[in-house]
Amino acid sequence: MDKKTQHLIKLAVAAADKSEGGVHSHTRRALENGATEEEIYQTLIIITSNVGFPTVAAAMSWVGDIIEK
Repeated sequence: MDKKTQHLIKLAVAAADKSEGGVHSHTRRALENGATEEEIYQTLIIITSNVGFPTVAAAMSWVGDIIEK
């Protein structure tokens, strides 16, 4: 499994765990390994039915902290 995919998976886990630091870290690492913003947001969208909209909305905000820098 490539590094980009690994960090997208870890991003989903961090979001599900409501770990702001983990979401920040794995967003940065996914971007560094070639992920697009669209792939990052899609990763969060696909976990909505599992973790709920409020959790995903918070994670999207945390992703925005990194992407908007």
